Amino acid sequence: MLNVVVLVSGGGTNLQAIIDAVESGVITNAKIAGVISNNKNAYALERAQKHGIRGLCISPKEYASREEFNEKFLEEVEKMNPDLIVLAGFLVVIPPAMIERYRNRIINIHPSLIPSFCGTGFYGLKVHEAALARGVKVVGATVHFVDEGTDTGPIILQKAVEVQQGDTPEVLQRRVMEQAEWKILPQAINLIANGKVTVENGKVNIAE
Repeated sequence: MLNVVVLVSGGGTNLQAIIDAVESGVITNAKIAGVISNNKNAYALERAQKHGIRGLCISPKEYASREEFNEKFLEEVEKMNPDLIVLAGFLVVIPPAMIERYRNRIINIHPSLIPSFCGTGFYGLKVHEAALARGVKVVGATVHFVDEGTDTGPIILQKAVEVQQGDTPEVLQRRVMEQAEWKILPQAINLIANGKVTVENGKVNIAE
């Protein structure tokens, strides 16, 4: 049974998609061991509570230095004994020591088809604003492993979503969530939980 820890900063719609997939059996062989947020008002923590999942807030603002926060953060993550860490809209930079400790065991969902509209500064609505400003016809989402770069780790799954006439960033964001993010994030967790994902030479292989 894969122990999954979800890190989230806001409303937690991707967390909800994972919870629903575990409860409905779309994700097998995995359970959510805990949810950690850097924001005590994150609705994601309420979602966790409603489903009997341990929730915890740990914020960089409460520590004198980033080093002190990083140390405490890693300590709290380790207490939850994760086999897989899922970044579901987590807006805190993951400490290098944590990436090293959980190499190829941290995944992130990004609301674009990497390598488009990714990297430093591309998060949340900014991704969709940039895509519309560029006039692209197809957007989407990517689930990837986390490495030391920003959105540069090995890609696990991607799903494309069409841009429609008259889309606003908010409308496009919602469509990408519904048609891509909420589908491929649970799918990736299920593949990992069932031993189907391996990484070789920086590339992901998925077994049939």
